[in-house]
Amino acid sequence: MNGSDDTATAFGAATTVRSLGDGTFTATLRAEWAIGTHPHGGFLVAVLAKAAAAVLRERGEATVEPLAVSAEFLHAPALGPVLLRTDVRKVGRRATVVAVSMEQRGRSCVEARVTTGRLPMRRPEWTDVPQLPAEPPSGALQLGGGDLSEGPFHLAKSCDVRLDPGTAGFLAGRTGDPPRLRLWARPRTGEVDVLFAMLAGDLNPPVVVGLGHRGWAPTVQLTALLRTRPAPGWLRVFVESRSVHEPWFDSDATVVDAQGRLVAQVRQLALAPAPGA
Repeated sequence: MNGSDDTATAFGAATTVRSLGDGTFTATLRAEWAIGTHPHGGFLVAVLAKAAAAVLRERGEATVEPLAVSAEFLHAPALGPVLLRTDVRKVGRRATVVAVSMEQRGRSCVEARVTTGRLPMRRPEWTDVPQLPAEPPSGALQLGGGDLSEGPFHLAKSCDVRLDPGTAGFLAGRTGDPPRLRLWARPRTGEVDVLFAMLAGDLNPPVVVGLGHRGWAPTVQLTALLRTRPAPGWLRVFVESRSVHEPWFDSDATVVDAQGRLVAQVRQLALAPAPGA
């Protein structure tokens, strides 16, 4: 990639928010961070979290790391500029809460509550995370294929995502597999950070793809818990659904860093495309 491409696709640059000085910000939703023509949901949540941190820094707050984000998806925004409105709802010694809305053409598209504070960095007192090799093996399947200029998964230009073939039977046309996926993810430019760890919990194909549900699965609600800053290297992501019930399904992602630490938990409620769509 040349320098201009790096600027366009790097996660930190793509989630940049620009202050208008009154608690509102602007951002640009880029095609490189979309699924087809739809801006990626996890990317939208990362932009909202960036705006929450930015307004707190403007107020002189020193500790603005995201601890939790809860987002409601009201309308799918289009690619291009958006307006971000912030409202600081609580300033606390350990936790501060900011409401953020993303607007486009006068309509609210995504609304979130972002809780910030100081991420823990010491060794956890107790932890129980799934096991997966720290790096994808040679047989792991690249999401997006070899030609990164084609296909609807535009994030393949910005993110290196590898699927465990044991959970990717849908790529061979198999259906009826349990809705579980295992994958590895990292940005193509730069190192992982806490917001990329949150994004990684939403980088997988819809977990119901193993049941034959193919197509866009719009997120209705997403809640992310951020647990610690990730170490450099690959992120390991474990995704499963507890219930696929009529059009609705849940998707629970556990994100583990290169040192085997839990760094993010992402749960969402989404609408499944019709089987065979």
